[in-house]
Amino acid sequence: MYFTGKRVLVTGASRGIGFEIARNFIQAGAQVAVNGSNEKSVDAAIKELNKAKQTVAAPGNIGTVAGCESTVRKAIEAFGGLDILVNNAGVGAGRPIADCDEAMWDAHCDVNLKGLFFCCRAAIPELRKSGGNIVNIASDAGLMGVPGITVYCGTKGGVVNMSRAMALEIAPDVRVNCVCPGYVDTDMIRTTTKKKPDPEAYWQKMIDYAPLKRIASTDEIAYAVMYLASDNARFITGTSLAIDGGTTAGK
Repeated sequence: MYFTGKRVLVTGASRGIGFEIARNFIQAGAQVAVNGSNEKSVDAAIKELNKAKQTVAAPGNIGTVAGCESTVRKAIEAFGGLDILVNNAGVGAGRPIADCDEAMWDAHCDVNLKGLFFCCRAAIPELRKSGGNIVNIASDAGLMGVPGITVYCGTKGGVVNMSRAMALEIAPDVRVNCVCPGYVDTDMIRTTTKKKPDPEAYWQKMIDYAPLKRIASTDEIAYAVMYLASDNARFITGTSLAIDGGTTAGK
């Protein structure tokens, strides 16, 4: 897959899955706008990517409409347009329903749903001009129910169905697809694991969760995103691709 000359914005790209997506697009020749919640995290990510000529900083709070519009505007102004938007920014927390308060609800909805929608809204005019596409990052928890993360499931389920509706509304000019990862080996997952009473048992539980009996690597998610964003997938829109080791096949 080649993306030479393509202009890409990846939200939540300062760490984890988003960072790997940005890195792979850069390696494939794209120009990438790197978004994170603040300038410090974005600058650190760009320094680590070590591709100053192919990257531009686009910090912004994706949990607000103003932050979404500012982030997209920075990418468009830097590149003179936009070909691909990857909505990766997201939050997730596990709590029993009784412990879920309004602040938690709002944080999930603001970033996972509102932020994704308004980034799309801001980018669509330029994507129409370029015949571009959008790839949204949801979760296997958006395709099935998982106890203990009900709020997260609700927002990621919303991402899946919103992607379908958007794909219909802005076709044929712009394609919209969705990637639904299962457990992925990120620094966030490893930090969470270390805080558990029995980290080894918790890690093994994640490994055993998928029929393929392992956790995905970040580059496996990045490859899926790049496929859907590429011309190889030019007849694919409105789909949700599960990268979950078989979990949603019948969990």
